[in-house]
Amino acid sequence: MFHVKHVNMETLVVCPVCGSTALLPFLPVTDHFLSKQVFFIQTCVTCGFKFINPRPTQSEIVKYYQTNDYISHNADKSDLISKIYKYARRFAIKSKYGIIKSKIHGTKVLDIGCGTGEFLAYCKHKKLEVFGVEPNENARHYAITNNKLQVWENLNEFVKTDYHFSCITLWHVLEHVHTLNETLATIKKILSANGVLIIAVPNSNSYDATYYQQYWAAYDVPRHLSHFTTSSFTRLIEKHGFILNAIKPQYLDAFYISLLSEKYKSSQHYYLKAFFLGLWSNLMAIKNKNGTSSLIYILTSKNT
Repeated sequence: MFHVKHVNMETLVVCPVCGSTALLPFLPVTDHFLSKQVFFIQTCVTCGFKFINPRPTQSEIVKYYQTNDYISHNADKSDLISKIYKYARRFAIKSKYGIIKSKIHGTKVLDIGCGTGEFLAYCKHKKLEVFGVEPNENARHYAITNNKLQVWENLNEFVKTDYHFSCITLWHVLEHVHTLNETLATIKKILSANGVLIIAVPNSNSYDATYYQQYWAAYDVPRHLSHFTTSSFTRLIEKHGFILNAIKPQYLDAFYISLLSEKYKSSQHYYLKAFFLGLWSNLMAIKNKNGTSSLIYILTSKNT
C-alpha cells in the first residue's frame, strides 16, 4: 500500500538550468499511474524550463516506482498496453543501435538507466563492449542475471576508475534525475575525447503535450521531475560544455503517450482516439517544427 503522507518533499528556490529565482506556477498534474497525488509543475521565467516543485526527495522518490505495474522495469507484464510498449521497444532498440553505429568511434558503450538491459543485450550481440547503470534493484538484478550484463547501481562508481566510454546513452532517463547538473558533469568526465552522448527525453512543446495538458502521460509526475523543450535542453547541455550535433524525432512515442493520456482521461474508444491524435501530433511536428512527443539529442563535448 502506498502512503502519500509518509513522503518527504523538497522545494527548489532556483531554476536548475539557469539559476534564476523567477519561478511561476505552470500546471497541477495528478499522478494517474500510482498515488493519485497532485504535483505542481513550475516554469522558469528566464529560460522556460519546467520542473516539479516541490518534489519527493531522492531517497523518497523510490516509493513511486515500487509497483509491478511500472512497465519500464517489468519484463513479464502481458496486458495490452504492456504488449504495445514491448513491441515498440523492440523496434526502438534496433533504431537506437542504428544511431549509435553511425556515430560511435570505438566500442565501449554505457547506458545510464538501462532498466532490465534489453538495449545493452542487443548491443552486446552486435559485438560492442557494454556497461549499464540502473538504481532499481529488481531491474538491475534482471539485467545481470537474465541478460548477463555488467550493471552498476550508481554512475559515480565509474569516476573512481579509468573507464572512458565511446558512447554514453540516456534513453528517457534524464527527466527522472534529481541532480541534473552533477550528472552531466560526471558524464563529461567519463566520456572519451571523441565520444558521443545520446539523450532522449519527452518534448513538453509537442502538440500532444499541448493538447492533453494535465493528462499528458509524459508528465508522469513525480517520476518525471524535469520537462524539457529544445530550448531549455540546449541551454542545459551547453552549460556543461556539450555541443548539439543533431535532433532526431521519435514518432512512435506520440502513439504510446497518446494511448496512456486517453486512458487517464477515461475516454471511450481511447485506442482509436489515441491513434489519430498520435498521428496528428507527428504531422504537426513536421509542419510547425515544434518537435515530436519525444526527441533524441546527439551531442559531443566541446573539447573533442
